[in-house]
Amino acid sequence: MRVGLLTGGGDCPGLNAAIRALTKRLLLQGDAEVFGFEDGFRGMIEGDVRPVTYRDASGILTEGGTVLGSSNTADPFGYRSGEDVSDRALDCCEELGLDAVVAVGGDGTMAIAHRFQERGLPMIGVPKTIDNDLAETERTFGFDTAVSIATEALDRIHTTAQSHHRVMIVETMGRYAGWIALHAGAASGSDVILIPEIDYDPEAVAAVCRARDEDGQQFTIIAIAEGATPKGGDRIVQDTVEGSPDPVRLGGISGVLKEQLEPHVESEIRTTVLGHMQRGGTPTAFDRNLATAFGARAARLARAGRGGRMVALQGGAFTDVPLEAVAGKTRTVPPDDALVEAAQAVGTSFGTAETAPTRASSSS
Repeated sequence: MRVGLLTGGGDCPGLNAAIRALTKRLLLQGDAEVFGFEDGFRGMIEGDVRPVTYRDASGILTEGGTVLGSSNTADPFGYRSGEDVSDRALDCCEELGLDAVVAVGGDGTMAIAHRFQERGLPMIGVPKTIDNDLAETERTFGFDTAVSIATEALDRIHTTAQSHHRVMIVETMGRYAGWIALHAGAASGSDVILIPEIDYDPEAVAAVCRARDEDGQQFTIIAIAEGATPKGGDRIVQDTVEGSPDPVRLGGISGVLKEQLEPHVESEIRTTVLGHMQRGGTPTAFDRNLATAFGARAARLARAGRGGRMVALQGGAFTDVPLEAVAGKTRTVPPDDALVEAAQAVGTSFGTAETAPTRASSSS
């Protein structure tokens, strides 16, 4: 059989582990060829494709990024100036004689894969994104690494904040979901965690800062997701990228929060935007293993001729779900999430009067 493979959307740690697992499982079972599209769907559109051999898939497990390249501005259904060039992509797959295409990516990639599936091209999805916001799977690879990087950054910020008696605001990625800020904020003992799912009140955040000063703590650590919004406000858009399945790029909310707090807090306030460092570097052991399991399961689906599915993790078990159940959906932090409740229980504020600590305390 012949299987196409692409890594779409933004890069993240674990992509090479997934490429390795899928390729090796297919080739080790014999009678299979794997063809890698360069730079995601761009390679499918432009016919930029190459065979992926067993040797190509060796020695890449620990590497970050993707050996196939990626692109988040190559939507075949709205390419460059908005042109629908999906027929070109389908022709490319037909000329190669592909039995299936495995698309490794986030929600934008899964939405495109679903559209190709509807047009008759067997598509299999593998969920990756540092944002952990894909529907129907409780974990995507890349997330654990991003959380580890953000947690380390918050840990390092802690010592500077304490030494200089500052309010330190650290902005994480995550788009419309607060998973990274929540998990990194909780792991680092941040005093305030602000996520898109809970609109924050600037005065409630300022009250935490003042209470800590009065209690002798004299510093405050705030972890804020890029999609967080004040009550009655809007998300901060940093840029708009044409040709992307999700053209809006969020960012800059930490600077807005700094301006909101300065009139109400005596301490000096500094901001740090972690940005793309959360997506780079070698994947954690957890992400390597998760990507390996996802890649191997995707190979099994391809062998079985089961297109229109995405591999997933549900209830701690590996399974697969329909692409149509994933396309166009976002998995956000539920209000009753166990980690939200645990963080609140140890005195972490989520920027509202209801989530304020009952006494001045440091959650760290």
